[in-house]
This record gives sequence, C-alpha cells and structure tokens, in this order.
Amino acid sequence: MSKYNKLWEYIKDNEKQEYILSFEEIKKILGFDIDHSFLTYKKELKDYGYEVFKISMKNKNVIFKKLK
Repeated sequence: MSKYNKLWEYIKDNEKQEYILSFEEIKKILGFDIDHSFLTYKKELKDYGYEVFKISMKNKNVIFKKLK
C-alpha cells in the first residue's frame, strides 16, 4: 500500500474521464502535500485505470485522465 492510495481510490471511485485537481484539493484527500516522490508513485495509478496526464507547477494542479 502506497502513501497515495487514498488519491488513487478517490479517482477510481468517481469514474470521471478527466480530473483536474489542485495541489490543495489533493492535500485535502491525502492529508499531506504531494512531493517529488509523486513522480515515482504516479505509475501506480495505471492499476486503477487512470494516468497522470500533466502536472502544472504554474497552475498548481494535476490533470488525470482515464485510460482507454
């Protein structure tokens, strides 16, 4: 179980085609800020049927997309 499982479950359970979540929204889901380790852990999301499409440091958000 990784520290990002709460986020992966949230994304999977809501079943949208695309999510745009701010860093603050992600913090509310997880209970902590995302850090550089997110880049390693994001690969786990494919097991839930989604991928990290884009991380925007400028907009402070992450775009998630459902895999086809």
